[in-house]
Amino acid sequence: MSLRFTRWTVCACALLILAGCGSTVRVDPPTPEGAAAAACTALGGRLPQKLDGAARVESTPASPYVAVWGEGEIALRCGVPRPATMTATEEVPELDGVAWFSDPARPLLFTSIGREAYVEVTVSRRHIPENVLVDLAVPIKAALPQTG
Repeated sequence: MSLRFTRWTVCACALLILAGCGSTVRVDPPTPEGAAAAACTALGGRLPQKLDGAARVESTPASPYVAVWGEGEIALRCGVPRPATMTATEEVPELDGVAWFSDPARPLLFTSIGREAYVEVTVSRRHIPENVLVDLAVPIKAALPQTG
């Protein structure tokens, strides 16, 4: 095998790998019902195309309850169950009118509470969680009425 052929093969393989980087991101969608499902559908239509500098990308399987930005750097799932580790008397911080529970065991996972549906947001270390959560406050407040 010639050196030229080897280089060409390596370049072709690298291009194929890079082409795969633009594929959709896999996120398991939640299955909200009733009013929560309707509120989550409304939220999906209000979410920004860019979030903390990351562009919105497609996710698989396609779901109106999931949004992803930056090749999976930020993922939102609307209509998830109540966080199992959250106690009834848990004190949670509020950012721009939205209360966010942060599980100490999963420091990059935040769940909005006290609204028609729970919204779970995972933020990679490439982003500042507070920036992301503040940017999501407006669409969450507009689409998900407070319940408590």
